[in-house]
Amino acid sequence: MTLTDPTAPDAPAATAPLVPSALARGLTVPKGFGDQSLLSPRPDAIRLLGGIPDPSALPLAELRESLGEVWDAGGAAAALQYSGSHGFEGLRGWIAEREGVNPRRILITNGGMHGLSLTVQALVERGGRVAVDNPAYPLFLRTLELVGAETLPVPVEADGLDVEHLARRLAEGERIAAVYTVPDFHNPSQGTLSAAKRAALVELAERYGFVVIADDPYRELRFAGTDQGRRVFFDSDHVVHVNTFTKTLGPGLRLGWLVLPDHLVDPFLRLRNRQDSHSSTFVQTLVEHLLVSRPGWFDTTLAAARELYRHRAELLVAELEAQLPGQLEATVPEGGFFLWPCLADDAVDAAALHARASAEGIDYQQGEFFVTGPGTDSARRLRLAYGDRTDDELRTAVERLARAFG
Repeated sequence: MTLTDPTAPDAPAATAPLVPSALARGLTVPKGFGDQSLLSPRPDAIRLLGGIPDPSALPLAELRESLGEVWDAGGAAAALQYSGSHGFEGLRGWIAEREGVNPRRILITNGGMHGLSLTVQALVERGGRVAVDNPAYPLFLRTLELVGAETLPVPVEADGLDVEHLARRLAEGERIAAVYTVPDFHNPSQGTLSAAKRAALVELAERYGFVVIADDPYRELRFAGTDQGRRVFFDSDHVVHVNTFTKTLGPGLRLGWLVLPDHLVDPFLRLRNRQDSHSSTFVQTLVEHLLVSRPGWFDTTLAAARELYRHRAELLVAELEAQLPGQLEATVPEGGFFLWPCLADDAVDAAALHARASAEGIDYQQGEFFVTGPGTDSARRLRLAYGDRTDDELRTAVERLARAFG
């Protein structure tokens, strides 16, 4: 084969630079939440930013043992091969037994965000309308950019999504493809959707023909209060339940699952076949062996983790009350990784406070980054994440925050 000499007179003109697709061009640049430019420049900065599990609560030794057991049993070669889109049968069976559903309804994913992305692409038409929490987890809003969806903000109350507000909008003629909410230990507002609201939300979905996307990564981390139940979600064919091992076994595993209505399993599998094909065979092998070969181990591990996070949540609230009396209204959550305190004095400039806190060496998420519409006090709030911070770090962080108040 002879290549054309580019200096020859008949050489084609230079082509223009490649242009990304309309989808790629339309994806937003992170502003606020996830914006690295807002982080404190101090090398000793304490970051109360993300829903990150503590390293001491992760099964480092057990995963190492599990890997050795798989290796010694001759399973390593198979763990490096392709596998099916649905996910390992044993792993799906373990999850299904815990959830109380048919294993066919479990689809293994690459973590929670992958599950959300699959759900949006499978069930929301381009330009569709999706009701979302106000305030909401911002990364889900970015997922909606994949289909160019519009949002309908729905207020979040102390006991979760304001279902009556949504019902009024629907009665007035609003139509949606889906509603997105975090039912347990809401991110960012730390509340839990009540059992009555869960039932009412599902009833609305069935009446008006939309899907409830229940994003539930913190569900296993309840350390106080009463479980509000999930059976109502699993018994409806208008709910996709999204969960993950990210907060319990470790984010780096990138392993989660969906509980799907039976009639949606095949469409989701067809979509998955055209994307990443399947989750890591190696990781599934490791986690399946860890969970199946150690009956009761997962719950024992969770019990210790819950106690750790309960202690840190209580410590952080106590420090805020002791070092910033009357400045922040904060309550201990019933689970999860977040506090959502509100500035008590309207004269305090939240943005200026954040800038001073950054200079003092404490990073947190500003409440304004979670706003999806009007009618919320989120701009007066701070999201403080305590999951991966030690007692000393939490005390020091509050000391620095107190100095920022002046």
